[in-house]
Amino acid sequence: MDEDPRYEAVRSRDARFDGEFFFAVETTGIYCRPSCPAVTPKRRNVRFFPTAAAAQAHGFRACRRCRPDAVPGSAAWNVRADVVGRAMRLIADGVVDREGVAGLAARLGYSPRQVQRQLTAELGAGPVALARAQRAHTARVLLQTTALPVTEIAFASGFASVRQFNDTIRAVYAATPSELRAAAPRGGRAARRAAAPTAGIPLRLAHRGPYQAEYVFDLLESEAVPGIEEVSGPPGARTYRRTLRLPYGTGIAAVGERPGAPGSGSGAHPGGWLDARLHLTDLRDLTTAVQRLRRLFDLDADPYAVDERLGTDPRLAPLVAARPGLRSPGAADPEERAVRALVGRTRAGQLVRRYGKVLDAPCGGLTHLFPESAVLAEAEPGGTLGALAAALADGAVRLDPGADRDDARDALLAVPGLDARTVAEIRARALGDPDVAPPGADVPDSWRPWRSYALHHLRAAGEEEW
Repeated sequence: MDEDPRYEAVRSRDARFDGEFFFAVETTGIYCRPSCPAVTPKRRNVRFFPTAAAAQAHGFRACRRCRPDAVPGSAAWNVRADVVGRAMRLIADGVVDREGVAGLAARLGYSPRQVQRQLTAELGAGPVALARAQRAHTARVLLQTTALPVTEIAFASGFASVRQFNDTIRAVYAATPSELRAAAPRGGRAARRAAAPTAGIPLRLAHRGPYQAEYVFDLLESEAVPGIEEVSGPPGARTYRRTLRLPYGTGIAAVGERPGAPGSGSGAHPGGWLDARLHLTDLRDLTTAVQRLRRLFDLDADPYAVDERLGTDPRLAPLVAARPGLRSPGAADPEERAVRALVGRTRAGQLVRRYGKVLDAPCGGLTHLFPESAVLAEAEPGGTLGALAAALADGAVRLDPGADRDDARDALLAVPGLDARTVAEIRARALGDPDVAPPGADVPDSWRPWRSYALHHLRAAGEEEW
């Protein structure tokens, strides 16, 4: 978008663009999301930035009214397969916090200087600034939704020191950590006071546009593998729960289904959020856990762009009208998703029982973690499963958020016994590729770059299966 259309989006408080860009007001020193309810500033006082980190780098602080750090992520990072898109997915997964810029660059196959130059040129901020903005958001969530001591929150958010934490919070929010905690919404303060230490971290996972929760929860319920996943509750008010293997520990996530809004299509509700709760053995995993849930539920998609393209096709138009905002769910654990695409639900459950690690504190039907690829490679050395597990374990096949999708496809096709249709499913689900068509499927090029979404529309209508 050019600057004039962006300003029109700000004037109309268009939530469709929340997270796609940010605007800052030079006279106040504040940056906001496009849908901020405050009085629209004069055009001459407005500057636009592609990321919150870029606005912060130019000295602007976050608006306390619209909380621009709580918007969905840019849908561009789901679609783009270039180095910038891959870098953004890795930064969101916490790679810079864990491995530094050198680790990020190594995963991308570039030098740190090249990564710094490309990100700064396009996004107005380098990897350190982008990770810093993400840490600040994590800190705000913990300050306003938990009763944890400030010192614990500093390190749980990924900061190297309490001083760095304090300085960042002051710079981003123009408040001390204690002031930010006191400024929490009334519901957040009440929940924090009432929460037991084991109650977990309550979250709102934001999304833009309509969201077909019913379809997503139907799909997850049909695929749920006992021991690591479960769906409970009546339709319209279900809760999806699963275990998570994370860089520093383990977790259990619960995400609630929100009922549809009147007139928004079957089971859809307009731009808003899904309620979630995370129980983590190590709070440093919060950012990573949130991002993995966002990928699983496809919460950073741009449903307006998808529906606009697919809605022009005569075959898909009535399906899009019936289910606006239909998502293409991804995966919370890409390697797990690859194995499940190969073996199916029943066999996956057997693998969990035989080789999955038992949780230290099982919770209801959640008792295990899905077995690691190295464990499967050793336990099931023969056949396609063994070959796939070995390729995942030794890095011959990479499915992490920064993986090159074409390279991953080629590596998967080189696994003995792995057919092209299974590879297509892995690419769509484990890698979150929005534009996948299985071999033999009736999927015209006019549906690009949203063929994965088109197939979910056909599946929802009972016309197509992966």
